[in-house]
Amino acid sequence: MKLNIALLAGDGIGPEVIDQAVKVSDAIAKKFNHEINWKPALTGAAAIDAVGEPYPDETHDICVASDAVLFGAIGHPRFDNDPSAKVRPEQGLLKMRKKLGLFANVRPTFTFPSLLDKSPLKRERIEGTDLVFLRELTGGIYFGEKGRRDEGETAFDNCVYTRAEVQRLAKKGFELAMTRGKKLCCVDKANVLETSRLWRETVQAMEKEYPEVEVSYEFVDAVAMRLVQWPNSYDVLITENLFGDILTDEASVISGSMGLMPSASLGSDIGLFEPIHGSYPQATGLNIANPMATVLSAAMMFENFGLQEEGKAIRDAVNSALSKGIVTEDLADGGKAFGTSEVGDWLAENI
Repeated sequence: MKLNIALLAGDGIGPEVIDQAVKVSDAIAKKFNHEINWKPALTGAAAIDAVGEPYPDETHDICVASDAVLFGAIGHPRFDNDPSAKVRPEQGLLKMRKKLGLFANVRPTFTFPSLLDKSPLKRERIEGTDLVFLRELTGGIYFGEKGRRDEGETAFDNCVYTRAEVQRLAKKGFELAMTRGKKLCCVDKANVLETSRLWRETVQAMEKEYPEVEVSYEFVDAVAMRLVQWPNSYDVLITENLFGDILTDEASVISGSMGLMPSASLGSDIGLFEPIHGSYPQATGLNIANPMATVLSAAMMFENFGLQEEGKAIRDAVNSALSKGIVTEDLADGGKAFGTSEVGDWLAENI
């Protein structure tokens, strides 16, 4: 297979972890006789510095002309610490999601046998955890009207959803549940929010189309609690943008490190694959960042192309590295810590 992949390294540790995913992907291409054409492009703070725009038109054109996007991370402290900044790296991410139609963020949470005791939760709480969040990505409060009034003393952010937006996300959730444990949880706050009531009634109306799927409805605060009590009771969860953003970060540490969890953002035509962690600017250039999440995002990318064996080869290499202690300092636990590039080299060589 010939693949054109847009490569958006971004900021902070983004370029470092992306380099390792490229090494691993190239090793897969060589092993399975594929051809990958990498197409680098600017985004985030790096793009602001270069052209004044966090998601330039040139970058968008490259993404649209590609089969998929492999993405690192964006963000920089100089923007985080300046509330008055008019242009921010995160605006590029929101713009990219909207322009590419990436409405479904797929975030799996699973455990690794060799790391069960590294989780902040007890082994018996997390063993067997294998859940997937589908977070709606292009609607809700992040994209609603926002502003200030009363001479800046009052701020507002409007949360708006259409039934069609809920239906297309829920459809992916039901379809995913049918391939897994046939359990779907709709996460909302229907006792308070009108948008959540729309979510709940829309999903309820779709239940009859998927009679094999067991559907539950839970308030977001209850799910936040249950994720640290019984995460292995969940299978597929669907939710709106803000709730999904918070809950998936909470779920990410179940595995033992935020540097382990991959994600995909999917739409009608193109998929974007990225680690769930941020740009971790404090570690930039230190060769200490965990590349596993980005490497596993590449595995999700291959699997999205229908290349299941290729994805499995990456996952097997990651599991082998973890079991042998080929890990960065966040997982070394006092033992030998390998550098970001060393981990990438080891994975590529073992593939």
